[in-house]
Amino acid sequence: MRRRIDGRVALPGSRVQSIRALADERGISRFTVVEAYERLVAHGYLESRRGSGFYVRETSGTGQAAVGAGIAGASRGVRPKNVPTDARRIDAQWLVHNMFRDLPAHHMPGSGLPPPAWMDRQLLASGIRSLGRAMGDPAHDIGLQSAGLLDYGRPQGYLPLREVLQRRLAELEVEADPSQIVTTSGATQAFDLVARQFVTPGDTVLVDDPAWFLMFGLFAAHGARVVGVPRLNDGPDLAILERLVIAHRPRFYVIDSVLHNPTSTSLSSAKAFRILKLAEQYDFMLIEDDVYGDLHPGSTGMRSSPSIRIASLDQLKRVVYVGSFSKTLAANLRVGFLACDAALAPRLAEHKMLAALTTPELGERLVCRILADGHYRKHVDRLRSRFDGARDRAVRGLERAGLAIDHQPDVGMFIWARAGKRDAGVDASALAARLFDDGYLLAPGSLFSPSQRPSSMLRFNIATSSNPGMLDALARALQTLG
Repeated sequence: MRRRIDGRVALPGSRVQSIRALADERGISRFTVVEAYERLVAHGYLESRRGSGFYVRETSGTGQAAVGAGIAGASRGVRPKNVPTDARRIDAQWLVHNMFRDLPAHHMPGSGLPPPAWMDRQLLASGIRSLGRAMGDPAHDIGLQSAGLLDYGRPQGYLPLREVLQRRLAELEVEADPSQIVTTSGATQAFDLVARQFVTPGDTVLVDDPAWFLMFGLFAAHGARVVGVPRLNDGPDLAILERLVIAHRPRFYVIDSVLHNPTSTSLSSAKAFRILKLAEQYDFMLIEDDVYGDLHPGSTGMRSSPSIRIASLDQLKRVVYVGSFSKTLAANLRVGFLACDAALAPRLAEHKMLAALTTPELGERLVCRILADGHYRKHVDRLRSRFDGARDRAVRGLERAGLAIDHQPDVGMFIWARAGKRDAGVDASALAARLFDDGYLLAPGSLFSPSQRPSSMLRFNIATSSNPGMLDALARALQTLG
């Protein structure tokens, strides 16, 4: 019960199960339940209301909200029947809060990151040692100080890193001068800067449905109305996209071209071209989210399996390209960037200064050194190979547990799976609540859309979804709920 309250499955003010119901469900004595509830009262988790039962205290020891309430949503897929009331409490706030709990990686199949054991710690350590030697060398002191390491640094970011990023973008056939690149504290800040520049209260922005859930709340906080565009295996439904554009006249459309989160699908060349033409015809911006793109074999200089970016078709005229190294190097580095039109970049840098002055240059120097030394490509190749080696095993395990996978991408780190049969799927939020009680964190599809409907879909991380204990708990929960 403490775990449910701390994890915000049971919210402040909500009534917990009656003593009789919990005793019957768990097959234990009612006296045991009374004893447990009284201990929770003593520790400040519950309060007893005479004649009514036990309730979660309004001032209980639950964790702080990670994002604003009300940004829960549903993904495309089966709308499940008979949704339990408490399943609706599984929202983005719940998932983000619990992502920061001290859970082992193999207990987090809903995670959006590779497990720490898969990351190259030696690569980071070597870069840190190299920077430390440079800082301790008197011959470098003046250069380091004047370059910004000992002061605020440059508003657009560490120049040598932007020059390296220029070369990396050129490999994707995107031409960008360093003056067109602004470094950010991860992709999250990049989206915030875009919203500050383009959104005024009442504006509409379009997003893929399903899509990365944190941006829904971020855009809504700037006063935007967030509208989802159904995502198919090769990109958005173009007919619906055009209807929504005509009806809402959006300020911009956020789209994952390569390894879409949460489905790991990629945009076809034909759709990329058509989306750009719609943006030109109806005068809206395109925000291209490419934070998972390096995990595609068509990225990082490998031409045998090309992947399309809209920015390569448009050359940053009405496309803002967003990248990050949080998913491939270390989330804690918080080094991201955006590339855009030369006239727009200084305005986004001004928003960055108003929000946070500059981004920490130490992390940017570390990423720059890793990229420039050429070790990053080998690391990403190894990371991609590990996902490739784990993909089939994860798919088979999830299918044996009772999930259906309609489309299995050959690349990427996610599996988009359905709980239950197509005509009567199991509510994924209720499933997540059951698995949470067993100590496992799922990512139900109800989080990945602004439509706020129940869903039978879930996102699974290939690297952390083969744990036999988790799969057994998943199978039991599916049998119970189904």
